[in-house]
Amino acid sequence: MTHKTPHPDHDRGLEFDLTTLSRRRTLGLFFGAGTMAALAACTPSGTTNGSTTTAATSPPAAAPASGTASPGAATPSSTITRAIAECGAEMPDETAGPFPGDGSNGPNVLEASGVVRSDIKSSFNGSTTTAEGVPLKFTLTLLDNANGCKALAGAAVYVWHCDREGRYSIYDSGLEGENFLRGVQEADANGQMTFTTVFPGAYNGRWPHIHFEVFESMSNATNAGQILKVSQIALTEAACTDAYAAPGYETSRQNFPNTTLATDNVFGDDGAIYQLATMSGSAAEGYTASLNVTI
Repeated sequence: MTHKTPHPDHDRGLEFDLTTLSRRRTLGLFFGAGTMAALAACTPSGTTNGSTTTAATSPPAAAPASGTASPGAATPSSTITRAIAECGAEMPDETAGPFPGDGSNGPNVLEASGVVRSDIKSSFNGSTTTAEGVPLKFTLTLLDNANGCKALAGAAVYVWHCDREGRYSIYDSGLEGENFLRGVQEADANGQMTFTTVFPGAYNGRWPHIHFEVFESMSNATNAGQILKVSQIALTEAACTDAYAAPGYETSRQNFPNTTLATDNVFGDDGAIYQLATMSGSAAEGYTASLNVTI
């Protein structure tokens, strides 16, 4: 099944999601809403070894923060140092959409053995089907905005996205027994985690994106506990255009021009200025992406 048209309930907004969440998860979502902020990723742009590099537009400068990494943390990279200095730009809360697989609307992959992993290309816990596509590695950096923008070590993130044809495991016809392109990781001492996956496809009604939920701890994540943040990563136009020219992305190549960032019902209000990843690479060699999230 391919997404010729968007699911009737797809990404209808945060208000719609709240009506489908259990009371425990709804309270968890609101608990963190007042203390969370995020900023676009800070990897420098450029061209290296012939690979195409694309970067997000920088958000307006935020007031500098004086926080430093937690005692005992690994030495921060230049990216983390810059993220701390620019901490304060708020990332909007977004819809989890109709395909979260987090127990809010039926299936709960978070309680399945094997969901904690960095490589999310294959299904687990009963199937080993692997999603094919252009390689993609993306890194999220979590910073504690309420505590001087220190690295938020020990928090956990659940991510999920569609395959190269725009289909979601667990939900789409023929993929009910699969759970690929879903996984959980715990933030390291620098508040970071990196997922290895494939470049998501495009389907009508949405700009290419990756969903994520932030939890206070790994225990909360794997027990579908309190959610601190629900948002989405927007992929850059240049990277999408390049990736969708690759074999296997024919459906995405056809769908991609039909929705712009301006007309997307999630990113359209601000052009995803705080959610647009910094990306580098090529379809031939694979892509990397990064985004900073303050909490």
